[in-house]
Amino acid sequence: MESPLSPDDLAQLIEQAAETGDLALLRRLADAGSTDALDQLVESATEQENYDELRRLAAAGNQDAADILAELDADT
Repeated sequence: MESPLSPDDLAQLIEQAAETGDLALLRRLADAGSTDALDQLVESATEQENYDELRRLAAAGNQDAADILAELDADT
C-alpha cells in the first residue's frame, strides 16, 4: 500500500504539475482531496483555455470554475 504524501511532497508535486501543465495529475490529486491541487487545476485549465475541464469542474460544484466561465461568457 502506498504511503500518503507529506505536505511538502504534495506541494512539490502540485508545483511540478502546474509547471508542466499536467491537468491529469492535478485532477487525480484534487480527486484525492487536495484543495491546493483543485485550485491549481482551475488556474491551469484557465491558462490553457481548457473550457471542457472548467465546465467539468463547475458541474462538480467548483464555484471558481463557474465564475471564470461566467466571466468568459460575459466577454463574448
